[in-house]
Amino acid sequence: MGGDESPTELFALLDDAYARAILTATSSQPMSAKTLSEECDASLPTVYRRVDRLIDCGLLAEQTEVAEDGHHYSVYSARLERLTVELEDGDLQVTLEQAPADDVADRFTDLWEGI
Repeated sequence: MGGDESPTELFALLDDAYARAILTATSSQPMSAKTLSEECDASLPTVYRRVDRLIDCGLLAEQTEVAEDGHHYSVYSARLERLTVELEDGDLQVTLEQAPADDVADRFTDLWEGI
């Protein structure tokens, strides 16, 4: 997982309808917070809170886009590819598979953490 989230924390996040809607919406194409707000029928503050938590857990990636007028904004894309839960002999195992990071710095971090 992205941080030190326990399975309980991850399940609580994925139990949230807005978090699931954001992941679903961003699985096909990157979206801005404004677009996510409209797509998920959620306020911008709600979207930003969920986006921050999803990024912290490594389930969402953030990239910066530059508009034609020179301003920049963030777009978000899902990194979650698969979540597996296994229960065997009283032991609960949660495995999270993430899409590779698109950002060079994120790829370096993922490489470093994998060593």
